[in-house]
Amino acid sequence: MKLSQAIAVGTLLLASAGWSGSAMAELGETPEGYASSTLTERLGNEIDPSLSFVDHNGQAVTFGDYLQDDKPVLLTLNYYTCETLCSTQLNGLLQGLQELDWTAGEEFRIVTVSIDPSEGPDVAAGKRLRYLEELGRGADVEWHFLTGTESNVSALANSIGYGYAYDENSGQWAHPAVLTFVAPQGFVARYLYGIIYPPRDLKFALMEAGEGRVGSPVEKLVLSCFRYDDTAGEYTPAALGIMRLVGIATLLAMGGLGAVMWQREKTSGQNRSASA
Repeated sequence: MKLSQAIAVGTLLLASAGWSGSAMAELGETPEGYASSTLTERLGNEIDPSLSFVDHNGQAVTFGDYLQDDKPVLLTLNYYTCETLCSTQLNGLLQGLQELDWTAGEEFRIVTVSIDPSEGPDVAAGKRLRYLEELGRGADVEWHFLTGTESNVSALANSIGYGYAYDENSGQWAHPAVLTFVAPQGFVARYLYGIIYPPRDLKFALMEAGEGRVGSPVEKLVLSCFRYDDTAGEYTPAALGIMRLVGIATLLAMGGLGAVMWQREKTSGQNRSASA
């Protein structure tokens, strides 16, 4: 990454976390809510399926409505009028989804919940329409944009360890940039951090959250060759897995070569018999 890009990203993240111009000017002053805008991993923690929200159509729903058909849920917490970190994160997710050969509604579902209790279905619907148009896979894609009361949103955030707070100085919500992957049974299975989400990482996280219920046999084999790196926040090659995959490929190649040689020998024998 170029220095100018790094500075731009750093400035964006600071501003999105609640840093206002006046607060940044006062040395040593920590913006309100900044310290709490972190994520404490709660892998295995269950999300209350009865938590109620309102979807982009204005219909009352519960989180449990999206835990069906053994499909994992990709969960994001953002707010729809945010033009800094939220938009950057969702744009990064959009790019990953565009390159992913799975579609929400088929192998998995996406649920985005606003952390701003003042936002309603109208703004959620507008945000959803924009992203589905950009995604380009039709209007039936299961990317649900929800709003809710402060208590229900807070309960959801707490269950996944997502810290956020409103900064009065900047008029923004301080929050981390993270995707949470929820198993069909409703527990937290994996997190992905940052604002760029490679399709490989999205697929692997969904496969882990789906506990083997999604993904082809080949994809599951490839997943076994990678491990989630907590430090890097992404999937990295695992030496033993790669060796196992190479071993399998070698056996398959040897088997294929043996079959070809056997077929050639068989054909040669038939030719000799015919000419005798």
